Amino acid sequence: MHVPIFSMAFMAVSAVISIGLPVFLFIVVYKKYNGKFIPMIIGASAFIIFVLILESSIHSVFLGIFKIQNIPVAYIIYGALMAGLFEETARFLSFTILKKKYNGIGTGLSYGIGHGGIEAIMFVGIAMIGNLVFSIIINTGNVEILTMNIEGEALTQLNAQINALTMLEPYMFLVGGVERLFALGVQISLSIIVYYSVYCKNKLYLYPLAVIIHALIDVPAMLMQTGIIKQVAVVEISVGISSVILLVLTRKIHEKIEGVTKNKP
Repeated sequence: MHVPIFSMAFMAVSAVISIGLPVFLFIVVYKKYNGKFIPMIIGASAFIIFVLILESSIHSVFLGIFKIQNIPVAYIIYGALMAGLFEETARFLSFTILKKKYNGIGTGLSYGIGHGGIEAIMFVGIAMIGNLVFSIIINTGNVEILTMNIEGEALTQLNAQINALTMLEPYMFLVGGVERLFALGVQISLSIIVYYSVYCKNKLYLYPLAVIIHALIDVPAMLMQTGIIKQVAVVEISVGISSVILLVLTRKIHEKIEGVTKNKP
């Protein structure tokens, strides 16, 4: 039983992307756009509260009681819309609070880095570090350290994880990092869009627009969950394309609004 060296290398790359990229981006925003720590912290906190706690609670009702996952079309629409609604509402409420003391594009960027950064760290960064630790233990012949004093379902799950580490193609461990790279672009872009919906007069429509965009971006992932899309590469490519398009769109929105603001007498 052995974890390939390339698998471990790609785990490390994904961990660096997921943890290091948000830190690097915040340093850039801090220096270039007068970024602030508080908006970043609120972004991270809002993600945890609205996505990991509130949205998860709603899912437990719809999926546990109403069994909506048994109706593919309804499940796809539900999953995509819920993600968009909860995350963009988190942004909208957060910026409404931040508006009292913080302003400037650095606020929107800082929030986006916090929101998308904590997602990357919790969903991929920590997991990859754990995988690396497990891989080192496996490759040094100390698997019993992992399995001792564990039995039943927990042991079954652990053995499945160990088998995945040794059997998966190495490139699969890079997928998570690449996905977070694109996802962070999406999260920052959506944060800027919602930022302008709060901070600019007559731009409230940008908030529901962000909800719709977020939902559309999540559709491929929902299609994969329902088995309609079989290849993970299709989902990752769609996220990558969406990220690029959204970054361009957000830049145009920013330039248009900033241009109007500067031209006002």
